[in-house]
Amino acid sequence: MNERLAREHPDAQCELDFDSPLQLLVATVLSAQCTDARVNSVTPELFHTYPTAADYAASRREDLEAILRPLGFQRAKAGYLMGIGERLVSEFDGEVPQTVQELTSLPGVGRKSALVVLGDAFGVPGLTVDTHFSRLMQRLELTREKTPVKIERDIAKLIVKPEWTVFSHRVIFHGRRICHARNPECRNCVVRDLCPAALG
Repeated sequence: MNERLAREHPDAQCELDFDSPLQLLVATVLSAQCTDARVNSVTPELFHTYPTAADYAASRREDLEAILRPLGFQRAKAGYLMGIGERLVSEFDGEVPQTVQELTSLPGVGRKSALVVLGDAFGVPGLTVDTHFSRLMQRLELTREKTPVKIERDIAKLIVKPEWTVFSHRVIFHGRRICHARNPECRNCVVRDLCPAALG
């Protein structure tokens, strides 16, 4: 399955635009309840205005909210970014930490966001279990679990660790483009013959 998805989606990668670990951390926090494309529409101005953790820590909430308004939930997201900036400055010398435990201690950062940052900014393998990943793994009957951590554990047994990050991107690409929640395009699916949901 992984080989077929690799051939089908050779360019699968993180679809958030970023040039540094801090930028990716910020973008992943903003992507909650929002599309990557919409996040990418506001981050050029955001990253230009706030290039460092210290800049987020010293920001004015209303200025951040004005930039973030197109994303929705701008009050909460502005608060997260200010809090992240403050914590990075006070506890991590302004740098993005490189462990799940430290990343998830930051405001607005869950396990999925932490694994995205580790995988795509630092090259640490991780399985990013979002709604697309969960749906595909359940349709393929590779897991019966419902929670992200348990799904992650099941799939980690099936995919070699160095492939975890890129496998996640391939699955998410496939979920966004072919295996939709409603009306999946099974006729165009390269793993259709492996999928009980398609054959069922």
